[in-house]
Amino acid sequence: MAEPALESEPRVGAAWEVLAAFTKLGVTSFGGPIAHLGYFRDELVTRRKWIDEEGYGDVVALCQFLPGPASSQVAFALGMLRAGPLGAVAAWTAFTLPSAILLLLFAYGSSAFAGTAEAGLLHGLKVVAVAVVAQAVWGMARNLTPDRERAAIALAAVLVATFAASSIGQIAAIAFGSLAGLWLCRSGGTPAIGRLHFRVSKGFGTLVLSAFALLFLLSTLLAGQAQAIALFASFYRAGSLVFGGGHVVLPLLQAEVVPLGWVSNNAFLAGYGAAQAVPGPLFTFAAYLGAVMGPAPNGVAGAAIALVALSLPGLLLVVGALPFWDDFRSRPTAQAAMRGANAAVVGILGAALYSPVWTSAILAPRDFALALAGFLLLTVWKAPPWIVVVSLAAASAILF
Repeated sequence: MAEPALESEPRVGAAWEVLAAFTKLGVTSFGGPIAHLGYFRDELVTRRKWIDEEGYGDVVALCQFLPGPASSQVAFALGMLRAGPLGAVAAWTAFTLPSAILLLLFAYGSSAFAGTAEAGLLHGLKVVAVAVVAQAVWGMARNLTPDRERAAIALAAVLVATFAASSIGQIAAIAFGSLAGLWLCRSGGTPAIGRLHFRVSKGFGTLVLSAFALLFLLSTLLAGQAQAIALFASFYRAGSLVFGGGHVVLPLLQAEVVPLGWVSNNAFLAGYGAAQAVPGPLFTFAAYLGAVMGPAPNGVAGAAIALVALSLPGLLLVVGALPFWDDFRSRPTAQAAMRGANAAVVGILGAALYSPVWTSAILAPRDFALALAGFLLLTVWKAPPWIVVVSLAAASAILF
Protein backbone atom coordinates (compact mmCIF):
# COMPACT_ATOMS: atom_id res chain seq x y z
CA MET A 1 0.00 0.00 0.00
CA ALA A 2 1.50 3.30 -1.05
CA GLU A 3 1.65 6.30 1.23
CA PRO A 4 -1.53 8.40 1.37
CA ALA A 5 -1.92 12.01 0.38
CA LEU A 6 -4.55 14.67 0.06
CA GLU A 7 -5.05 16.70 -3.07
CA SER A 8 -2.94 19.48 -1.53
CA GLU A 9 0.04 17.04 -1.22
CA PRO A 10 1.31 18.02 2.27
CA ARG A 11 4.96 17.37 3.08
CA VAL A 12 5.60 13.79 4.13
CA GLY A 13 7.26 13.32 7.50
CA ALA A 14 8.93 10.50 9.40
CA ALA A 15 7.39 7.96 11.76
CA TRP A 16 9.50 9.23 14.69
CA GLU A 17 8.03 12.71 14.16
CA VAL A 18 4.51 11.26 14.35
CA LEU A 19 5.49 9.26 17.43
CA ALA A 20 6.74 12.39 19.20
CA ALA A 21 3.69 14.48 18.34
CA PHE A 22 1.17 11.87 19.46
CA THR A 23 3.09 10.99 22.61
CA LYS A 24 2.62 14.60 23.65
CA LEU A 25 -1.08 14.36 22.80
CA GLY A 26 -1.41 11.01 24.56
CA VAL A 27 -0.26 12.42 27.92
CA THR A 28 -2.15 15.72 27.73
CA SER A 29 -5.47 14.96 25.99
CA PHE A 30 -8.00 14.87 28.83
CA GLY A 31 -11.73 15.32 28.38
CA GLY A 32 -13.04 12.68 25.98
CA PRO A 33 -13.24 12.28 22.19
CA ILE A 34 -14.59 15.75 21.36
CA ALA A 35 -11.88 17.40 23.42
CA HIS A 36 -9.29 15.13 21.77
CA LEU A 37 -10.31 16.39 18.33
CA GLY A 38 -9.76 19.93 19.56
CA TYR A 39 -6.28 19.06 20.82
CA PHE A 40 -5.47 17.42 17.48
CA ARG A 41 -6.59 20.49 15.57
CA ASP A 42 -4.54 22.86 17.71
CA GLU A 43 -1.41 20.74 17.48
CA LEU A 44 -1.51 19.36 13.93
CA VAL A 45 -3.59 21.83 11.91
CA THR A 46 -2.80 25.16 13.56
CA ARG A 47 0.71 24.66 14.94
CA ARG A 48 2.40 21.97 12.85
CA LYS A 49 0.30 22.51 9.69
CA TRP A 50 0.31 18.84 8.75
CA ILE A 51 -3.12 19.20 7.13
CA ASP A 52 -5.47 22.07 6.26
CA GLU A 53 -8.85 22.74 7.88
CA GLU A 54 -10.86 21.18 5.05
CA GLY A 55 -8.79 18.02 5.01
CA TYR A 56 -8.98 17.70 8.79
CA GLY A 57 -12.75 18.14 8.65
CA ASP A 58 -12.98 15.31 6.12
CA VAL A 59 -10.87 12.98 8.28
CA VAL A 60 -13.05 13.74 11.33
CA ALA A 61 -16.27 13.21 9.34
CA LEU A 62 -15.07 9.80 8.13
CA CYS A 63 -14.09 8.60 11.60
CA GLN A 64 -17.27 9.84 13.26
CA PHE A 65 -19.34 7.99 10.66
CA LEU A 66 -17.67 4.62 11.24
CA PRO A 67 -17.95 2.36 14.29
CA GLY A 68 -14.99 2.59 16.61
CA PRO A 69 -13.13 5.11 18.79
CA ALA A 70 -13.31 8.33 16.76
CA SER A 71 -10.31 10.08 18.30
CA SER A 72 -8.07 7.01 17.94
CA GLN A 73 -9.23 6.58 14.35
CA VAL A 74 -8.46 10.23 13.58
CA ALA A 75 -5.00 9.81 15.13
CA PHE A 76 -4.43 6.69 13.02
CA ALA A 77 -5.55 8.43 9.81
CA LEU A 78 -3.44 11.54 10.49
CA GLY A 79 -0.41 9.37 11.19
CA MET A 80 -0.98 7.57 7.89
CA LEU A 81 -1.32 10.89 6.12
CA ARG A 82 1.95 12.13 7.55
CA ALA A 83 4.20 9.07 7.37
CA GLY A 84 2.38 6.19 5.72
CA PRO A 85 1.58 2.86 7.44
CA LEU A 86 4.42 3.21 9.94
CA GLY A 87 3.14 6.66 10.84
CA ALA A 88 -0.36 5.26 11.38
CA VAL A 89 0.95 2.61 13.80
CA ALA A 90 3.15 5.19 15.55
CA ALA A 91 0.22 7.59 16.02
CA TRP A 92 -2.12 4.95 17.44
CA THR A 93 0.55 3.52 19.73
CA ALA A 94 1.71 6.87 21.09
CA PHE A 95 -1.80 8.18 21.67
CA THR A 96 -3.01 4.95 23.30
CA LEU A 97 -0.09 3.69 25.37
CA PRO A 98 0.08 6.35 28.15
CA SER A 99 -3.48 5.81 29.38
CA ALA A 100 -3.23 2.04 28.85
CA ILE A 101 -0.17 1.92 31.13
CA LEU A 102 -1.91 4.02 33.79
CA LEU A 103 -4.98 1.75 33.77
CA LEU A 104 -2.77 -1.35 33.85
CA LEU A 105 -1.09 0.04 36.98
CA PHE A 106 -4.51 0.76 38.46
CA ALA A 107 -5.53 -2.84 37.76
CA TYR A 108 -2.54 -4.13 39.71
CA GLY A 109 -3.05 -1.63 42.52
CA SER A 110 -6.78 -2.20 42.90
CA SER A 111 -6.25 -5.83 43.89
CA ALA A 112 -4.49 -4.60 47.04
CA PHE A 113 -7.42 -2.43 48.14
CA ALA A 114 -8.88 -4.17 51.16
CA GLY A 115 -9.44 -1.55 53.87
CA THR A 116 -12.54 0.52 54.51
CA ALA A 117 -11.09 3.65 52.93
CA GLU A 118 -9.94 1.73 49.87
CA ALA A 119 -13.36 0.08 49.50
CA GLY A 120 -14.92 3.53 49.72
CA LEU A 121 -12.56 4.77 47.02
CA LEU A 122 -13.52 1.96 44.66
CA HIS A 123 -17.20 2.54 45.39
CA GLY A 124 -16.65 6.21 44.60
CA LEU A 125 -15.32 5.24 41.18
CA LYS A 126 -18.55 3.34 40.56
CA VAL A 127 -20.53 6.46 41.53
CA VAL A 128 -18.36 8.45 39.11
CA ALA A 129 -19.45 6.05 36.36
CA VAL A 130 -23.08 7.00 37.05
CA ALA A 131 -22.31 10.71 36.57
CA VAL A 132 -20.20 10.16 33.46
CA VAL A 133 -22.65 7.83 31.72
CA ALA A 134 -25.56 10.14 32.59
CA GLN A 135 -23.65 13.02 31.02
CA ALA A 136 -22.97 10.92 27.92
CA VAL A 137 -26.64 9.94 27.59
CA TRP A 138 -27.73 13.56 28.07
CA GLY A 139 -25.32 14.95 25.49
CA MET A 140 -25.87 12.21 22.94
CA ALA A 141 -29.66 12.44 23.27
CA ARG A 142 -29.56 16.17 22.55
CA ASN A 143 -27.40 15.67 19.47
CA LEU A 144 -28.59 12.35 18.08
CA THR A 145 -32.32 12.30 18.93
CA PRO A 146 -33.46 15.86 18.16
CA ASP A 147 -36.84 14.85 16.73
CA ARG A 148 -39.74 12.52 17.53
CA GLU A 149 -38.72 9.87 15.02
CA ARG A 150 -35.24 9.38 16.43
CA ALA A 151 -36.51 9.65 20.01
CA ALA A 152 -38.92 6.79 19.21
CA ILE A 153 -36.06 4.70 17.81
CA ALA A 154 -34.05 5.35 20.98
CA LEU A 155 -36.99 4.30 23.17
CA ALA A 156 -37.45 1.09 21.19
CA ALA A 157 -33.72 0.39 21.57
CA VAL A 158 -34.04 0.83 25.35
CA LEU A 159 -36.73 -1.84 25.38
CA VAL A 160 -34.74 -4.24 23.21
CA ALA A 161 -31.52 -3.76 25.23
CA THR A 162 -33.36 -4.09 28.54
CA PHE A 163 -35.34 -7.24 27.80
CA ALA A 164 -32.55 -8.90 25.80
CA ALA A 165 -29.67 -7.98 28.10
CA SER A 166 -26.81 -9.44 26.10
CA SER A 167 -24.56 -8.57 23.19
CA ILE A 168 -27.16 -10.17 20.89
CA GLY A 169 -29.79 -7.71 22.16
CA GLN A 170 -27.47 -4.79 21.51
CA ILE A 171 -26.71 -5.97 17.98
CA ALA A 172 -30.46 -6.36 17.39
CA ALA A 173 -31.10 -2.83 18.68
CA ILE A 174 -28.51 -1.31 16.34
CA ALA A 175 -29.84 -3.33 13.37
CA PHE A 176 -33.38 -2.21 14.21
CA GLY A 177 -32.23 1.40 14.44
CA SER A 178 -30.56 1.25 11.03
CA LEU A 179 -33.67 -0.23 9.37
CA ALA A 180 -35.97 2.23 11.13
CA GLY A 181 -33.69 5.06 10.04
CA LEU A 182 -34.17 4.09 6.39
CA TRP A 183 -37.88 4.64 6.90
CA LEU A 184 -38.06 7.49 9.41
CA CYS A 185 -34.84 9.51 9.05
CA ARG A 186 -34.56 10.40 5.40
CA SER A 187 -34.86 14.13 6.05
CA GLY A 188 -32.35 16.30 7.84
CA GLY A 189 -29.22 15.19 6.03
CA THR A 190 -26.29 17.49 5.37
CA PRO A 191 -24.65 17.65 1.96
CA ALA A 192 -21.18 16.18 1.68
CA ILE A 193 -18.45 18.75 1.20
CA GLY A 194 -14.78 18.46 0.33
CA ARG A 195 -12.91 15.44 -0.93
CA LEU A 196 -10.56 13.15 0.98
CA HIS A 197 -7.92 11.44 -1.13
CA PHE A 198 -5.59 8.86 0.40
CA ARG A 199 -3.62 6.66 -1.98
CA VAL A 200 -5.46 3.51 -1.04
CA SER A 201 -6.90 1.61 -3.98
CA LYS A 202 -10.46 0.34 -4.00
CA GLY A 203 -9.11 -3.17 -4.38
CA PHE A 204 -7.01 -2.87 -1.22
CA GLY A 205 -9.91 -1.20 0.59
CA THR A 206 -12.17 -4.10 -0.36
CA LEU A 207 -9.58 -6.57 0.93
CA VAL A 208 -9.34 -4.77 4.29
CA LEU A 209 -13.13 -4.54 4.65
CA SER A 210 -13.35 -8.27 3.85
CA ALA A 211 -10.80 -8.97 6.58
CA PHE A 212 -12.88 -6.91 9.03
CA ALA A 213 -16.05 -8.84 8.12
CA LEU A 214 -14.30 -12.24 8.28
CA LEU A 215 -12.88 -11.49 11.72
CA PHE A 216 -16.30 -10.33 12.92
CA LEU A 217 -17.87 -13.56 11.65
CA LEU A 218 -15.19 -15.63 13.33
CA SER A 219 -15.61 -13.66 16.56
CA THR A 220 -19.22 -14.88 16.76
CA LEU A 221 -18.13 -18.50 16.31
CA LEU A 222 -15.14 -18.71 18.65
CA ALA A 223 -16.73 -17.97 22.03
CA GLY A 224 -16.11 -21.50 23.29
CA GLN A 225 -12.48 -21.78 22.20
CA ALA A 226 -9.28 -21.42 24.21
CA GLN A 227 -9.35 -18.49 26.60
CA ALA A 228 -6.97 -16.23 24.64
CA ILE A 229 -9.00 -16.76 21.45
CA ALA A 230 -12.30 -16.21 23.26
CA LEU A 231 -10.91 -13.01 24.82
CA PHE A 232 -9.84 -11.66 21.43
CA ALA A 233 -13.18 -12.65 19.88
CA SER A 234 -15.27 -10.97 22.61
CA PHE A 235 -13.38 -7.68 22.49
CA TYR A 236 -13.22 -7.65 18.69
CA ARG A 237 -16.99 -8.18 18.53
CA ALA A 238 -17.57 -5.31 20.96
CA GLY A 239 -15.21 -2.99 19.07
CA SER A 240 -17.07 -3.68 15.82
CA LEU A 241 -20.34 -2.28 17.20
CA VAL A 242 -19.29 0.95 18.92
CA PHE A 243 -21.41 3.53 17.11
CA GLY A 244 -21.67 6.99 18.61
CA GLY A 245 -18.62 7.43 20.83
CA GLY A 246 -16.38 5.73 23.33
CA HIS A 247 -18.95 5.55 26.14
CA VAL A 248 -21.02 3.12 24.07
CA VAL A 249 -18.30 0.54 24.70
CA LEU A 250 -19.53 0.28 28.32
CA PRO A 251 -22.68 -1.81 27.72
CA LEU A 252 -21.04 -3.79 24.92
CA LEU A 253 -18.08 -4.86 27.06
CA GLN A 254 -20.21 -5.41 30.14
CA ALA A 255 -22.36 -7.86 28.17
CA GLU A 256 -19.23 -9.67 27.00
CA VAL A 257 -17.19 -10.06 30.20
CA VAL A 258 -19.46 -9.84 33.26
CA PRO A 259 -22.02 -12.60 32.47
CA LEU A 260 -19.16 -15.02 31.75
CA GLY A 261 -17.60 -14.29 35.14
CA TRP A 262 -14.38 -12.97 33.63
CA VAL A 263 -14.68 -9.68 35.57
CA SER A 264 -16.97 -8.88 38.49
CA ASN A 265 -19.47 -6.09 38.00
CA ASN A 266 -17.89 -4.13 40.86
CA ALA A 267 -14.41 -4.36 39.33
CA PHE A 268 -15.84 -3.48 35.91
CA LEU A 269 -17.45 -0.25 37.11
CA ALA A 270 -14.49 0.74 39.29
CA GLY A 271 -12.21 0.48 36.25
CA TYR A 272 -14.64 2.43 34.11
CA GLY A 273 -14.64 5.20 36.69
CA ALA A 274 -10.83 5.23 36.81
CA ALA A 275 -10.71 5.45 33.01
CA GLN A 276 -12.32 8.89 33.23
CA ALA A 277 -9.31 10.25 35.14
CA VAL A 278 -6.61 9.41 32.59
CA PRO A 279 -5.78 11.13 29.29
CA GLY A 280 -6.17 9.50 25.91
CA PRO A 281 -8.90 7.27 24.46
CA LEU A 282 -11.55 5.62 26.61
CA PHE A 283 -10.92 2.36 24.76
CA THR A 284 -7.84 1.83 26.95
CA PHE A 285 -10.39 0.66 29.53
CA ALA A 286 -9.89 -2.65 27.70
CA ALA A 287 -6.33 -2.83 29.06
CA TYR A 288 -7.68 -2.69 32.61
CA LEU A 289 -10.26 -5.39 31.91
CA GLY A 290 -7.72 -7.68 30.27
CA ALA A 291 -5.40 -7.28 33.27
CA VAL A 292 -7.97 -8.02 36.02
CA MET A 293 -9.73 -10.95 34.36
CA GLY A 294 -10.10 -14.06 36.48
CA PRO A 295 -9.08 -16.67 33.87
CA ALA A 296 -5.74 -16.43 32.08
CA PRO A 297 -4.51 -14.72 30.03
CA ASN A 298 -4.56 -11.71 32.30
CA GLY A 299 -1.99 -9.20 33.48
CA VAL A 300 0.06 -7.59 30.72
CA ALA A 301 -0.75 -10.32 28.16
CA GLY A 302 -4.50 -10.05 28.76
CA ALA A 303 -4.30 -6.25 28.63
CA ALA A 304 -2.50 -6.33 25.28
CA ILE A 305 -4.91 -8.84 23.71
CA ALA A 306 -8.00 -6.96 24.91
CA LEU A 307 -6.75 -3.53 23.85
CA VAL A 308 -5.65 -4.62 20.36
CA ALA A 309 -8.83 -6.64 19.79
CA LEU A 310 -11.09 -3.76 20.81
CA SER A 311 -9.26 -1.20 18.66
CA LEU A 312 -8.56 -3.31 15.57
CA PRO A 313 -12.07 -3.19 13.99
CA GLY A 314 -12.18 0.60 13.93
CA LEU A 315 -8.70 0.85 12.43
CA LEU A 316 -9.50 -1.71 9.72
CA LEU A 317 -12.67 0.17 8.86
CA VAL A 318 -10.78 3.46 8.47
CA VAL A 319 -8.32 1.95 5.98
CA GLY A 320 -11.02 0.03 4.14
CA ALA A 321 -13.42 2.96 3.88
CA LEU A 322 -10.92 5.54 2.61
CA PRO A 323 -11.29 4.87 -1.15
CA PHE A 324 -15.11 4.67 -0.93
CA TRP A 325 -15.84 7.49 1.50
CA ASP A 326 -16.64 10.36 -0.87
CA ASP A 327 -19.15 8.32 -2.88
CA PHE A 328 -20.75 6.60 0.10
CA ARG A 329 -21.39 9.59 2.34
CA SER A 330 -23.29 11.40 -0.42
CA ARG A 331 -25.96 8.66 -0.51
CA PRO A 332 -29.17 9.66 1.34
CA THR A 333 -29.92 6.05 2.29
CA ALA A 334 -26.53 5.69 4.02
CA GLN A 335 -27.07 8.91 5.96
CA ALA A 336 -30.58 7.83 7.00
CA ALA A 337 -29.41 4.42 8.22
CA MET A 338 -26.64 6.00 10.27
CA ARG A 339 -29.02 8.50 11.87
CA GLY A 340 -31.23 5.59 12.93
CA ALA A 341 -28.26 3.58 14.24
CA ASN A 342 -27.00 6.55 16.24
CA ALA A 343 -30.44 7.03 17.80
CA ALA A 344 -30.47 3.34 18.79
CA VAL A 345 -27.07 3.80 20.42
CA VAL A 346 -28.58 6.45 22.71
CA GLY A 347 -31.16 3.89 23.80
CA ILE A 348 -28.53 1.21 24.44
CA LEU A 349 -26.49 3.58 26.58
CA GLY A 350 -29.64 4.69 28.40
CA ALA A 351 -30.43 1.08 29.28
CA ALA A 352 -26.86 0.62 30.54
CA LEU A 353 -27.22 3.72 32.72
CA TYR A 354 -29.89 1.86 34.69
CA SER A 355 -28.29 -1.59 34.69
CA PRO A 356 -25.51 -2.22 35.51
CA VAL A 357 -24.32 1.32 36.28
CA TRP A 358 -27.09 2.71 38.54
CA THR A 359 -28.13 -0.55 40.19
CA SER A 360 -24.54 -1.37 41.18
CA ALA A 361 -23.46 2.05 42.43
CA ILE A 362 -26.47 3.85 43.98
CA LEU A 363 -26.97 1.94 47.21
CA ALA A 364 -27.73 4.79 49.63
CA PRO A 365 -28.92 8.43 49.58
CA ARG A 366 -25.32 9.66 49.83
CA ASP A 367 -24.49 7.79 46.61
CA PHE A 368 -27.32 9.53 44.79
CA ALA A 369 -26.17 12.91 46.12
CA LEU A 370 -22.58 12.32 45.00
CA ALA A 371 -23.66 11.12 41.55
CA LEU A 372 -25.93 14.14 41.10
CA ALA A 373 -23.11 16.46 42.17
CA GLY A 374 -20.78 14.83 39.65
CA PHE A 375 -23.37 15.12 36.88
CA LEU A 376 -23.87 18.83 37.60
CA LEU A 377 -20.12 19.45 37.75
CA LEU A 378 -19.74 17.85 34.31
CA THR A 379 -22.77 19.37 32.58
CA VAL A 380 -23.29 22.77 34.23
CA TRP A 381 -19.88 23.81 35.53
CA LYS A 382 -18.00 21.98 32.72
CA ALA A 383 -15.44 20.66 35.19
CA PRO A 384 -12.67 18.49 33.71
CA PRO A 385 -13.55 14.80 34.13
CA TRP A 386 -10.39 13.99 36.07
CA ILE A 387 -11.28 16.59 38.71
CA VAL A 388 -14.74 15.05 39.08
CA VAL A 389 -13.24 11.58 39.39
CA VAL A 390 -10.77 12.61 42.09
CA SER A 391 -13.35 14.65 44.01
CA LEU A 392 -16.10 12.00 44.07
CA ALA A 393 -13.72 9.14 44.82
CA ALA A 394 -12.22 11.08 47.75
CA ALA A 395 -15.66 12.06 49.07
CA SER A 396 -16.82 8.45 48.90
CA ALA A 397 -13.72 7.23 50.75
CA ILE A 398 -14.48 9.71 53.54
CA LEU A 399 -18.21 8.93 53.74
CA PHE A 400 -18.10 5.16 53.14
